[in-house]
Amino acid sequence: MDELAKRGLQLTAIGAPVAAMAWAVRGRSATVFGPSVWHGSRDRRSVALTFDDGPSEGTPAILEILERHSLAATFFQCGANVARLPAVARAVREAGHDIGNHSHTHPLLCFRSPRFMEADLRRAQETIQTHAGFRPVLFRAPFGVRWFGMAGVQRRLQLTGVMWTIIGYDWNRRVDQVVERMSKRVSSGAILCLHDGRELRARPDIGVTVEAVRRLVPMLLDRGYRFETVSRLLCPTI
Repeated sequence: MDELAKRGLQLTAIGAPVAAMAWAVRGRSATVFGPSVWHGSRDRRSVALTFDDGPSEGTPAILEILERHSLAATFFQCGANVARLPAVARAVREAGHDIGNHSHTHPLLCFRSPRFMEADLRRAQETIQTHAGFRPVLFRAPFGVRWFGMAGVQRRLQLTGVMWTIIGYDWNRRVDQVVERMSKRVSSGAILCLHDGRELRARPDIGVTVEAVRRLVPMLLDRGYRFETVSRLLCPTI
């Protein structure tokens, strides 16, 4: 075997474990680091619209669109943003939407200790409960990144991990790109991920997200989809 072939085998041997770890950390269907769901039943023509990183000053604009169409969504909120905008967090809950835990400080959880993860998620739980009057049972990791020890943290805090079926990349794409991406990939049981905030930034520009929701919602309604919270999508009898 020549030297080039040997080097190729070495790279393959290294690459396979790296790819496996990357999937475990952020793969949408991965459950290696804790129980997680990324899709509801394909037998019902329903989808769940979800939002990460809020609340923000732009969240009320999204609430107005959802109210206009009498839709329920799921907002994965950051505790620090809830503490900054408690009235907006309450408005989300009072409008009948579900609230999930999206951490307190929106950290990248890889290489973090279980103690750090639990402290940050617990702080978010308490902040959301204090200001919105609701204790989340769903959790979406910041950036979709899970890590060693997350399963124990979720168990102790009684949180079910939620990933997504389709993510819109609404923080760095044009409106038409976001709408096209999501509308082409949607199917029964899909969990759709957009963002009503931009990590912990105050007054973030979420104009792309708002307009994408304005266009996407009636489009999917016309196709016969029903919008449900993640909890209802996963368990229709609740």
